[in-house]
Amino acid sequence: MEGRCLPLQLFLLVVTVAIRLDAHSWTTLTPPNATISLEEGLKNTTFNSSMETSEDENYSVNAENCWKFFVHQMANVSKVHWCEWRAVSRPYSELRRCLEDWADKLNVGYPNTLAENYIVYSHRLYFRNCTMEHPPLLDPPENVLLPLIITPICLIPFLVMLVVLKSKDGEMQS
Repeated sequence: MEGRCLPLQLFLLVVTVAIRLDAHSWTTLTPPNATISLEEGLKNTTFNSSMETSEDENYSVNAENCWKFFVHQMANVSKVHWCEWRAVSRPYSELRRCLEDWADKLNVGYPNTLAENYIVYSHRLYFRNCTMEHPPLLDPPENVLLPLIITPICLIPFLVMLVVLKSKDGEMQS
């Protein structure tokens, strides 16, 4: 009976892990000694040489406007609420959407280095002190991990043997 419940247990484990990963994907852990300067990151930003200079400049100006709008929106959010997804989801999503929309309008690939620098800088500036409410996900214990590894390894030869036996039965009946 316990062997028949194994697929259900594996499915429930995968769903649980996926839900926990999705629920905490917005949190950011930053080492205390990590620092970044937006000016340094943007100074080192380069686009493909095939892109025209005007497109580079237009995207840079529009990306900077997206950033300024994000900073303005975050000024309306109290520091106490910076780590609450409900409070910062709209400004953060609008920053990402703005950067992506301008990249599409100007035929600049997204994600690109400039957009990535703005996103990373937003995490370092606003969300670096955010920690997860729950401890970080650790490797599962061996009694869970071993069946997850062994099951597909053992199942494949069994299925191959089953196909071979069925194909032999089909030839004998002809």
